[in-house]
Amino acid sequence: MANGLSDILKGKFLVSEGAFTNWAFIVFCALLAIIMIASSHSAERKVYQVAELNQQLKELRSEFVDTRKTVMQQKMESNVAKKMKQRSIGLSDKPPYKILVKSK
Repeated sequence: MANGLSDILKGKFLVSEGAFTNWAFIVFCALLAIIMIASSHSAERKVYQVAELNQQLKELRSEFVDTRKTVMQQKMESNVAKKMKQRSIGLSDKPPYKILVKSK
């Protein structure tokens, strides 16, 4: 056992007869390791992108709510009346009436 362990530590399994299968296995393991590392980097990049997009979504929702609130306040009849009063346009004293057209 000590002899086999010393052969592995010295690297004799890489230069002996039949070493091609050992090299092929080592290259295969290295290729799998590279693929695994690339995959994990890609997954982390996507997680960061998702987090950034969620933050942007929250900001845009907040901006939308603020804008909608502002528009609702500007559409109120009292605010419209104030703005029209500045232009010398007031509210009508007479209520609206319906025009009926009779067809023959």
